[in-house]
Amino acid sequence: MEKVYHIAVEATLDVIGGKWKPIILCHLGEGAMRTSELSRAIPNVSQRVLTKQLRELEKDCFIKRKVYNQVPPKVEYSLTDEGRSLRKILVAMSNWGNARVAKAQKEGKEVKILNPSSRGFLKV
Repeated sequence: MEKVYHIAVEATLDVIGGKWKPIILCHLGEGAMRTSELSRAIPNVSQRVLTKQLRELEKDCFIKRKVYNQVPPKVEYSLTDEGRSLRKILVAMSNWGNARVAKAQKEGKEVKILNPSSRGFLKV
């Protein structure tokens, strides 16, 4: 069956939509990471959801999974060229988020960003 998108942004959201995928991609923009490192970097995601999102991103060819033949097993995730192609989108989302939080802070709202940098994707 042919997949039909009504507007182009749907095609983007089809791949990176949801709460966790853009966050995972941003962290991997800084370099390869193990699952445990991603769990520490994204403390609010459950292990089950993280694993599911990683599998979907791998299936869609945005990340690659490298398994090392050792005991205990070691697995690293990194961006593919397709994943790195999302750089401008994710940096723009990050910049917009920084501006939104800065505005909220000026309005007296208690909100902060622990890591406002886009440094990982700025290196790509």
